[in-house]
Amino acid sequence: MPPDGAARRIDRVALHETPGHLLRRAQQRAVDLFVQAVGERGLRPPQFALLLAAHQNPGANQSELVRITGIDRSTAADMITRLAGRGLIRRIRTEADGRANRLSVTAEGVAALEAAADRADRAQESIVAPIPAGQRAQFLRNLARIADLPDPSAESRPIGSRPDGRANREGG
Repeated sequence: MPPDGAARRIDRVALHETPGHLLRRAQQRAVDLFVQAVGERGLRPPQFALLLAAHQNPGANQSELVRITGIDRSTAADMITRLAGRGLIRRIRTEADGRANRLSVTAEGVAALEAAADRADRAQESIVAPIPAGQRAQFLRNLARIADLPDPSAESRPIGSRPDGRANREGG
């Protein structure tokens, strides 16, 4: 306990000036703007990202899409299962490894992307609208720097291990 009259550390924290809090709030607002633009029944931002990445990288496997999108592995696996269930993406077993799948966007998936594309673009414009036009490119570069920060927990894990401490099948 600090001496009488001394401020505690927690009393000096300005929540609305902390980067993590502001990024979380900005992300929530970005999702809201995307859903408003695309519609309640449309693709959600991570579904759009995963489907778009699969469309732009034909034959990519799940690991490649995880790397491209930044969506964590288990979430991506669940999303792929749901997108496949909706007929938007198809899994194709690889000949080299019977456990691995290449992913292919179906005609219905392409149609869903096309239906959402213009609206998704409008959502992106709404997201950056408060940033002066001359500062948007730098803003996006700075966001990318934050998004691309290394995962410190990945650096401390042994090669071939998973975040939960269990061994990967392919890595031991």
